[in-house]
Amino acid sequence: MDTNSSQNQDSAVTLINVIEIAADEVESFVAGWHERAEFMRTKPGFRDYQLHRALLPDSRFKLINMARWDSAEAFRAATADPEFLRQLQAVGDSDLHLAANPALYRVVLSGVAANTPT
Repeated sequence: MDTNSSQNQDSAVTLINVIEIAADEVESFVAGWHERAEFMRTKPGFRDYQLHRALLPDSRFKLINMARWDSAEAFRAATADPEFLRQLQAVGDSDLHLAANPALYRVVLSGVAANTPT
């Protein structure tokens, strides 16, 4: 197991956003989310994203968004962009019923399978 201490020079952060949404609204939300994600891809400090969809219909969180950024500052600057704020407002004004739970995280522990070549 590899550890990353708080003195690690890499200031990268990961946004993890777990999303509660009705199963019948997921497709509509994903279509709009894709547009927002494409916009964020153009922002300085953006690294990559993954949107995960729950496999079980009774899962509380139907979607989980994970996006990696160079730093918390880069993420904050991107999310303060007026165009991004307009896009978020449009989601809020839509008929979708959802609860998003975003937060930034840093890796404190990581590991790979024991049989993975080094």
